[in-house]
Amino acid sequence: MLQVSRKFEYGLHAVTYLALRETDRIVTVKEMAGEIGFSQVFLAKAMQNLKKAGIVRSVQGVKGGYTLGKPPQNITVADIGMAIEGEPHLMRCSQENCQCEIETNCNHKSYMVKLQVRIHELLGETTVAMLLDLYGKQ
Repeated sequence: MLQVSRKFEYGLHAVTYLALRETDRIVTVKEMAGEIGFSQVFLAKAMQNLKKAGIVRSVQGVKGGYTLGKPPQNITVADIGMAIEGEPHLMRCSQENCQCEIETNCNHKSYMVKLQVRIHELLGETTVAMLLDLYGKQ
């Protein structure tokens, strides 16, 4: 059924990993990938998207790496999803230039749009700090 992408999953894990570290601690992709158990190359790509969105901050140099770009309570799961995947679309008809052959007489479009809105709302009201609290990690 519905499934989030591996890149989104990597991004979410990376952000929560950084949130559990001291605020000024710089963490390398190699360290994160090793501890979380992810591909270093794939995680590096996700980190670039998160950096562009301002969710993480990169530090260049020999002792370079990443740290959070803002407090965990100011980062939502939707922020991470948007940074990694862009605007969410559960089905073809929710995108501009719909390519669905039955769009004009589809009985389910309004339900699917409502479902998409509710999922995005849930992601938007869930912060990284809330996730950490939920799992007793703060």
